[in-house]
Amino acid sequence: MDETIISDRVKSVPKSGIRKFFELVMGMEDIISLGVGEPDFVTPWHIREACIYSLEKGYTMYTSNYGMLELREELSRSIYNDYGINYDPLTSILVTVGVSEAFDLAIRATINPGDEVIIPEPCYVAYKPCVIFAGGRPVVIPTKVENDFKVLPEEIEEKITPKTKAIVLSYPNNPTGAILDKSEIEGIADVVNEHDLLVISDEVYDKLTYSGKHYSIASLNGMKDKVIYLNGFSKAYAMTGWRLGYACGNEKIIEAMMKIHQYAALCAPIMSQMAAIEALRRGRRSYIEMVREYNRRRKLIVKRLNEIGLECFEPKGAFYAFPSIKKTGLSSVEFSEKLLKEEKVAVVPGDVFGDAGRGFIRCAYAASFEDISIALKRIERFSKKFL
Repeated sequence: MDETIISDRVKSVPKSGIRKFFELVMGMEDIISLGVGEPDFVTPWHIREACIYSLEKGYTMYTSNYGMLELREELSRSIYNDYGINYDPLTSILVTVGVSEAFDLAIRATINPGDEVIIPEPCYVAYKPCVIFAGGRPVVIPTKVENDFKVLPEEIEEKITPKTKAIVLSYPNNPTGAILDKSEIEGIADVVNEHDLLVISDEVYDKLTYSGKHYSIASLNGMKDKVIYLNGFSKAYAMTGWRLGYACGNEKIIEAMMKIHQYAALCAPIMSQMAAIEALRRGRRSYIEMVREYNRRRKLIVKRLNEIGLECFEPKGAFYAFPSIKKTGLSSVEFSEKLLKEEKVAVVPGDVFGDAGRGFIRCAYAASFEDISIALKRIERFSKKFL
């Protein structure tokens, strides 16, 4: 078939580098994967049981395009308890098929062709493609390890033009594990207010914060209507395959997002929504236990990577380490491919998260403590050839 049938925008976007390595791992045996950002924990039983019970009761139908009202009410209460933000469950919350759909909807509902969207990198691989698919222009800010991979207000200021419409924030950050403290968020909010920008804030890792406290930019005075707050159940509740996220914000923006959602996806699966209600009501203990275990793994992987000679910034959130492999003389892709082939350890090249990730690799400590320990021994053996 003639390739001209494919949209130029789609052709301009490469396939996901994360999924490329995921597919390689799926076809190999005896691999220890520190690649895909998926918890090794199974969804807690009480959450799975709520889903099973809902099926037994016959909950197999469509829900409102916005999502079940009962779930939106629970979300409203949870967000208020965590951050003091009061979102109306009737008009200001939209349940989506994962946070990735929520981000795509936020971009498509607000960005016109030619609008610029500021995106700090390294970042989750879907951000730039979604902007391109909507006809927008991604404007990248490379963050630096010497600044703990934090985007600075003055860096944002330098990138703003008359075409700037929005900025994407993603903290705790995938892939670096960086977080922002309250004063840093306030500095960014000042820039946003001065230039009347929209903020799309992906906070899916908010519960996985190990040092300090997570602050949402939407919780600052005067910011609620300027922020599209995105979150979901994949990471904190080990519910990746349930594909359930949500967006909160100004009711006009949420309505516009819902309009796209109702034609593209209609609604999120009711079984996942029933499970999410249970997660919000009684899941706190489960994720606290998971975070405690992630923290134990975090300390191990950062300590050992630095001992090996792969300098590693201390991640304060999410479940990723982002060590530099520059001293080996290998590129991120070369290091990752050789490590996979020779030692059967899967990591992700840092440059799939943007040029700012060049010279780094992402290691997810969502694997078991034992697997991480073995993987680190293999990484050490491999790295010694080049250090």
